[in-house]
Amino acid sequence: MLQDLSTERMYQILTPEGRVVGELPDLPAEQLVSWYRWMIFGRVFSDRLVALQRQGRMGTFTPLNGQEAASLGLAAPLQPKDWLAASYRETLSYLVRGVSPLAIMEWYRGYITQRFSREKHCLPLQVVLAAQTLHGVGIAMALKYEGKPEVAVTVCGDGATSEPDFNDALNFAGVFKAPIVFIVQNNGWAISVPRQRQTAVEHIACRGVGFGLPGCVVDGNDLLAVYRVVADAVARARAGDGPTLIEAITYRMGAHSTADDPNKYRSQAELQAWAKRDPIARFRKFLLDRFILDERDDGRMCEEVKAEIQEIVETYEALPPQNPAQLFEVLYADMPPQLQRQRLDMVAAS
Repeated sequence: MLQDLSTERMYQILTPEGRVVGELPDLPAEQLVSWYRWMIFGRVFSDRLVALQRQGRMGTFTPLNGQEAASLGLAAPLQPKDWLAASYRETLSYLVRGVSPLAIMEWYRGYITQRFSREKHCLPLQVVLAAQTLHGVGIAMALKYEGKPEVAVTVCGDGATSEPDFNDALNFAGVFKAPIVFIVQNNGWAISVPRQRQTAVEHIACRGVGFGLPGCVVDGNDLLAVYRVVADAVARARAGDGPTLIEAITYRMGAHSTADDPNKYRSQAELQAWAKRDPIARFRKFLLDRFILDERDDGRMCEEVKAEIQEIVETYEALPPQNPAQLFEVLYADMPPQLQRQRLDMVAAS
């Protein structure tokens, strides 16, 4: 299903109206409903964390509203032992992979969380733009050296593709055929810098050819299309055929972060146009039309998600304060003497 970019066509299965225009993946109805619930969970969770930040109960947060389909679709095809290295925007991807919502909340609160367990095969969310692409390639090469069947997936935004790390990662992965999939969530804006200022090529995925990688452009608001394209790229990497660069065309409906005011750089007309391409509304329409979901079940599901997130928030707010000594404990497996002395000095002074 990997697309030939010469066709200049974005891969799509569902139109914004929920109409089927491509080959549907063979998935059970229960799986589709579960995915819909995850999308609802991602949006409600994002909205709740924004509200907590506005009330002074959460640190700076990066909402994912509008990118639920891409975030879920890139995680859904992965096997339990595959690795994911992503940025601060892919919170839903991590939740789908089994990372605890409390881990996400602790991370945004500034805690040194221990909940990003190795068993989930997810690196902690990355703030430094594109750094996770290098980490992902490193993991992929380790898997290749050890002869393991797993693959790595790394995700960044369109702005991160201007960083040297992104290009270094593509080059190394292409040369050594690392078992990795690169996914760019092109949401239109790198904070206030539009995508047109990032590259002169029509699609970011076109840049893959310069590094010997096939590229694919997919409708990032079409959950089924993202799932299909990523699944094919993951299968390709697992078979030893090397990396793929996927560009998911989506849109950030909210602010870049709670420290940002998007009204200063983008128009309401643009926002309203993309609201008509809402990924949740699109998938909901598809499910309703096929009688996989009904209005009553939809309403009940939304209420269940809100209640679940409320319980998580209550647990989060009952957590004890961060222990500052953990700053020293997570850097090395064996703490060097100078850090041991610094830790003792800090504890004595506190």
